[in-house]
Amino acid sequence: MKTAKSNSKTNDLFARLIRGDWSVFKKSRSDAFDGHEVLDLGSIGEALLSRRGEASGTMLAQRLLDNFEQSTPEAQLEFFLKLVKKFAADTEKLQNAIDRYQGTPSGEALLRLHNAAEPRRQELIRRLNYSSGGTHRLIKMREVLLGFVGDHPEFASVDADFLHLFMSWFNPGFLEMRPMDWSTPANILERLIKYEAVHAIQDWDDLRNRLDPVDRRCFGFFHPQLAEEPLIFVEVALSTDVPTSIQKVLHPERAPIPANQATTAVFYSISNTQKGLAGVPFGSFLLKHVIEHLQREIPNLDTFVTLSPVPGFARWLAHERANSQSEFLTEEIRESLNMLDVAGWHANKKKAETVRIALLDSARAYFLRAKTSRGAAVDPVARFHLRNGAELHQLSFLGDVSEKGLKQSHGLMVNYLYRLSDIERNHEAFVERREIIASKAVTGK
Repeated sequence: MKTAKSNSKTNDLFARLIRGDWSVFKKSRSDAFDGHEVLDLGSIGEALLSRRGEASGTMLAQRLLDNFEQSTPEAQLEFFLKLVKKFAADTEKLQNAIDRYQGTPSGEALLRLHNAAEPRRQELIRRLNYSSGGTHRLIKMREVLLGFVGDHPEFASVDADFLHLFMSWFNPGFLEMRPMDWSTPANILERLIKYEAVHAIQDWDDLRNRLDPVDRRCFGFFHPQLAEEPLIFVEVALSTDVPTSIQKVLHPERAPIPANQATTAVFYSISNTQKGLAGVPFGSFLLKHVIEHLQREIPNLDTFVTLSPVPGFARWLAHERANSQSEFLTEEIRESLNMLDVAGWHANKKKAETVRIALLDSARAYFLRAKTSRGAAVDPVARFHLRNGAELHQLSFLGDVSEKGLKQSHGLMVNYLYRLSDIERNHEAFVERREIIASKAVTGK
């Protein structure tokens, strides 16, 4: 129990903080960098958890985030280590709750156990959200954390706490979809240029080519706490057929078609702008809302497909070609695939035709047969769309002949078909039975 003396000391501490005296948290001078005052982030976190007052809590949250953002990578790493070791669940409190529940398994005892099992750092993260711009700053903090997880697997528990809270804070129901065009404020359009992750936007002329024509649409998804910081962009091309080449879709001199002549909406780029929100399942919410909006605006649309990259295919294929015991490649296919090692093969019609059948057969194995150690489809983009209820509709040979496309997939692209009447059934097949719904054009059956 706290004594009157300790309470007086704590009150004096916060009186000093309100006056701007942060020396109590100051680390040794040997830890100083770039002339900035260096504060012990862990101690500020403890102080933040000890306060009940909103004003002092906001002040402490602001200061912790300010100093985290100014800290060196070494200091940020030290803070995450403290989150693991000193901000976990109280083991004594947890054990008492377990014993109480085992003795009397009541609803009240279960609630106590639930509360005791929560790591202290979850409440710390909640309180950090008190600060100005706290939500966005916490997303950036998790982005830093993810950069350390590979070398520090013990950080997985901290990341799980961030993800648990973010999945609640960023429930898809909170997101607002906004159509975007050339008249959208420049500060938001700049973010589209910056964050486009699938097909890089070269300049403002390139951006205008994607937004201004009558057969182009773009949608951004926004969160109330990040009003000017879109979370996701979806870029759409209107067409009269299912396209097989991204270069044709994005060609600056193509002839636009009137919207009332289009029958197909093509989702050719879906970009998540926030790395710190990785793993937060926005999923089918996004495309369902876009599809519903497009159906209301353009009733003549009857087909909704993607034109998607295959980011892991070239890497997977290189591994299988190096494996003499590969179950996916026959000797005949191996021989044909040797053409991939010839520079500029894709630009020569004869050479490209030599490898086409072998590459498409390999792609069928990649999508339909190859699995991760957990039994899931190996391609991350495929997992996203199949989980959301799409059909693997068409394989497009040399669909992306950009340098990036050739490097990551030997130019292969894929169309996923969203048929609204089948989305729920396809989703259940993939999630519950790991069944990949594919068209006859893909399966060959």
